[in-house]
Amino acid sequence: MTKADLIETVARATHQPKKTVELTIESAFEVIARAIRKDKRFWVPKFGTFSVRRHRARAGFNPRTRAPMTIPAVRTIAFRPAPELKKGL
Repeated sequence: MTKADLIETVARATHQPKKTVELTIESAFEVIARAIRKDKRFWVPKFGTFSVRRHRARAGFNPRTRAPMTIPAVRTIAFRPAPELKKGL
């Protein structure tokens, strides 16, 4: 499902104009992103948790040349589904 599909589905389900739904969804995504940046975590009951994960720098290689290289440390966002969500899969 794309963001456009989400907007369309929510607009149909709530009988709201697409523009209103689009602004609401955009605002929700901004609030979630801000919360993850600030608190390093965002939890939605019965849905799951978004959290920041750190990956250490590690040795690797260039797949084209096979030359050794260091893969830098990164932070990424991970999602862990709640048991209620996993049950329906």
